[in-house]
Amino acid sequence: MKIKITILLIDDHSLFRSGLKFLLNNQEDIKVIGEAQNGPEGIKLAQSLQPDIILLDLDMPRMDGKETLQRLLNLNPDLNILILTISEDNEDLIQCISMGAKGYLLKNINTDFLLDSIHKVYNGNNILSPTMISTLFDQFRSKEKEEDLYNSLTPREKEILAWLTKGISNKEIARFLNVSESTIKLHVQNLLKKLNLHSRVQAAVFALEHGFTKAP
Repeated sequence: MKIKITILLIDDHSLFRSGLKFLLNNQEDIKVIGEAQNGPEGIKLAQSLQPDIILLDLDMPRMDGKETLQRLLNLNPDLNILILTISEDNEDLIQCISMGAKGYLLKNINTDFLLDSIHKVYNGNNILSPTMISTLFDQFRSKEKEEDLYNSLTPREKEILAWLTKGISNKEIARFLNVSESTIKLHVQNLLKKLNLHSRVQAAVFALEHGFTKAP
């Protein structure tokens, strides 16, 4: 029997939740195990149900999505939280990714992209709606500093940065390089610090934008 990816929905629009629940529950390897109409309710359900992935809206009453995201990650930094929103605001995107969201999707994406995104996040990867990638390009553009930042990395860190652009997990990189996962995690932390970035997604965008996609 195929393992089910368990999902918690946090969105204040009941009609949207119902449609999304119907869609996801019709997939043979995905199951919605809970739904909440606001942040506080979602936090309680996340603690009791321990879902594999949380689909979180941003614009909600009582507690908005960003505060909900922060509180959820404060309770459990390893949660896989995927933002699903109508907001194309640059600051919303940057803040959510910086806080630790595993992805940022717009509600106008097609069904296949949503399902593919859920599977990628479940497997340890990050995801963005295609239309939001250019927003991150603009946010981290700094032509004067790009070479200096990149050259501050060790050869191994440059190699791992190139792997990050492929959207694969630390575990997969460790297997390819024949080292421990903890070693890769340490290298990623170090290269993020040197590049003044906050997440793997930002590092991948930096590398893609500036052409740093090949190991030295």
